[in-house]
Amino acid sequence: MSIKIRKAVMSDAQAISDLIVPLTDKYVCSTFDTSARQVLLGSMSVENIESYLSAGYFYVVAVNRNDDVVGVAGIRDYSHLYHLFVDDNYQGQGLSRQLWDEVRQVSLNHGNHGYFTVNSAVNAEHVYFRFGFKRVEGVRNRNGILDIPMVLELLD
Repeated sequence: MSIKIRKAVMSDAQAISDLIVPLTDKYVCSTFDTSARQVLLGSMSVENIESYLSAGYFYVVAVNRNDDVVGVAGIRDYSHLYHLFVDDNYQGQGLSRQLWDEVRQVSLNHGNHGYFTVNSAVNAEHVYFRFGFKRVEGVRNRNGILDIPMVLELLD
């Protein structure tokens, strides 16, 4: 399978939103109140993805040989993993790890000293655990949105 990972550009916003909204609805929102679901999915609109890209969030996309976006990772302030999604048809092949490795390395190159955070979906904790993240508290409920705050501290 020929997958290329590259820095996301503004013209990727639609494809990023089109990828992450249905995956979030399917895998993340099942544990949420209806109102929280709308808030979270709204935060992933094309307009919001464009605003993240223009506000300095760093995103990479994985594209297949047809140039379709099949994975995405976004990091805020080179320290908080904000989005990490892989199309169902490409899961289980190490692509989330490759996306994470890419944004982690870029973050380290931009001055991060090895401290990362993520607010994991309840059903995604095992993915971040494999990357070395640890829980900093239990499941959190913020206005109906459930997550697990996690941290990763890399050793020199």
